[in-house]
Amino acid sequence: MRMTGEPDSTGDLSGREVIHRALDLGVTMLDTAELYGNGRNEELVGRALRGRPGRSRRGEALLCTKVGALIGPNDSLVLRGDPDHIRAACRNSLSRLDTDVIDLWYLHRRDPKVPIEESVGAMAEEVAAGRVRAIGLSAVTAAELRAAHGVHPITALQSSWSLTDRTIEDPTGTEGDGTHSVTTVCAELGVAVVPYAPQGAGLLAGAAPGARPDGRGPSGDSEELRALRGVVDDVARRHGVLPGQIALAWSASRADELGVPVVPIPGTTRLAHLEENAAARDIVLSPDDLAALDTASAALWRRDRSG
Repeated sequence: MRMTGEPDSTGDLSGREVIHRALDLGVTMLDTAELYGNGRNEELVGRALRGRPGRSRRGEALLCTKVGALIGPNDSLVLRGDPDHIRAACRNSLSRLDTDVIDLWYLHRRDPKVPIEESVGAMAEEVAAGRVRAIGLSAVTAAELRAAHGVHPITALQSSWSLTDRTIEDPTGTEGDGTHSVTTVCAELGVAVVPYAPQGAGLLAGAAPGARPDGRGPSGDSEELRALRGVVDDVARRHGVLPGQIALAWSASRADELGVPVVPIPGTTRLAHLEENAAARDIVLSPDDLAALDTASAALWRRDRSG
């Protein structure tokens, strides 16, 4: 479950309730970052897992956070992949999360001023020191994934991946190396994919079309997007579930087809949405469902690639 990047969008009490309910439902991966609210979101997660005296829930969670991206002046994004920042950030995240170890620590964004091998090397030092258990990456290319994996095993890759954005499947796209896609390299190296925005940033769960902050996926309404949403709605009706649940079920099916482990992390701040998302793991899509979804998704993908 991805914690929101806007820590004040849910109160501390309701945030704690969502986290506790997630753990009750067996949703154990909690995803946050030093970027979110300049660390305040990490503090919320830490307080929630601390619980009441004698009732800590830390042992039930796979605690994930990220390093290397910060909020700068005028809400600008500042990238810090230098070893000095990485070392200091690890201790700061541990303090805010109120834990002695981070289960999965991602490089949030590659800093173009620093070779990715150098950033991952600094993260590996924290693994060796026992402060981090595993290293992940976020939003990197196939070539960058290989380079990083050569320094230290990469456990997970976080990326946009959904019916509305299949860039990581494209070997000749912006993230492929010309021969291999990101998903192909993940399958080869045994790296799990952790899709953020697996419901198309809400587009497949009822949200109005619009530009995404990360620039990924469709930037506006189109005939192809409307057709895809229509197919998702039709499949949902046949299964008696919600469209957003079909989007999550597709993630699991597509990853299985490509031979990569997958853990989608839809952003969740409401109990009702959490329970809907958790129930999606029980949905089994038929070959006809998958074919219809793939056809509609591919049409949108071709349109976006061609501009």
